[in-house]
Amino acid sequence: MVRVAITGIGVVSAVGRNLEETLNTFRQGPESAGTVSVFPTGLSYPVFEVKDFHRTAPDDETRTMSLALCAVEEALLDAGLDSELSGVRVGVCLGTTVGSQLNDLNFYLKYRRKESVSMRSVDRYLKGNLAEGVRRSIRGRGPSVTVVNACSSGADAIGVALSWLRGGVCDVALAGGADELNPVALCGFGSLGILSDSTCAPFDRDRKGLNLGEGAGVLVLESEDNSRKRGKEPRLRLAGYGSAADAYHLTAPRPDGSGLVASLQRAMSEANVFPGDVSFVNAHGTGTEDNDKVEGAVLKSIFGKDVKFLSTKGFTGHTLGAAGGLEAAFTAAALREGWIPPSVGFVNEDDEIGMSPVRQQTSIARRFAISTSLAFGGNNAALLIGCSQEGC
Repeated sequence: MVRVAITGIGVVSAVGRNLEETLNTFRQGPESAGTVSVFPTGLSYPVFEVKDFHRTAPDDETRTMSLALCAVEEALLDAGLDSELSGVRVGVCLGTTVGSQLNDLNFYLKYRRKESVSMRSVDRYLKGNLAEGVRRSIRGRGPSVTVVNACSSGADAIGVALSWLRGGVCDVALAGGADELNPVALCGFGSLGILSDSTCAPFDRDRKGLNLGEGAGVLVLESEDNSRKRGKEPRLRLAGYGSAADAYHLTAPRPDGSGLVASLQRAMSEANVFPGDVSFVNAHGTGTEDNDKVEGAVLKSIFGKDVKFLSTKGFTGHTLGAAGGLEAAFTAAALREGWIPPSVGFVNEDDEIGMSPVRQQTSIARRFAISTSLAFGGNNAALLIGCSQEGC
């Protein structure tokens, strides 16, 4: 089987506008979530917004596209591919939710009122296909697919890109996810009663719900042979991907967590990796009652109660379609750095979960790590990331 390297990482979120800023925030601790400013709303739920985000872009570029391109540019630079894409078959697979259809509400509102509406909004929507827009921007010549699979979209996009490289469909793949804050998502999650009125506390006994966030996380993937041919020794690899559906409920996870179990087992079996080989788990960890209870029980049953695990949503909020991409990028960066940040917001262990995430910056062995994603519709995804060489 083709060994697939991770040669570039790009991120933008409330934590930072690049990986360096992100790691600094992970070391120092985040600011609390604040009031949304990118759109007007009467709702007061705190969110994790990307502040001071300025990108020179055409009028028809959506905020989701801008966030994605910011992460893509950093990932390509990190991979040493920022000026070397001619003659390379580059595939683009990106996940999103808001960026697929919800980011031009003024057009729909005016149309419903039978007011005069500019067709620029239609052009903007048609040009808003995330993967295709990125492909055009980098002048890539390879497959492009936008994955819209709720909150596992970014992780599933990385899994699709892995299959492309194993199948020889492209030489290099850009994969991950991007999403922007949006009033439909804010109202929708609020109506479900799962938004917290304070900063979220994943896995904590007294958790009250999630905070929404925004951002983008992108990985550059390529075969290890291709990476070495261009003189870049691979340090990280994408070793496995598993996906399974609960077929249980529209929004709630299956109580026994069997879909997540299947995803984790599939990801590890692809690389012949066992639970004891996994250094840490970057959990989905939304801070909602059901997610954390089910996910915590699954992690405990597979990896044992002493497993090192965390949720980074106390730093970023829940970035929806971007979450799987961002958290895979954070997981890869943690292996490269040799440490993980604390699981922000956690104070008290929940007896129903029976184990606690890390509470402080923690050193980890540079072997394998897993990033999990759970989504509405019963979608479960797991990504297994490892070191390509001793010491990463």
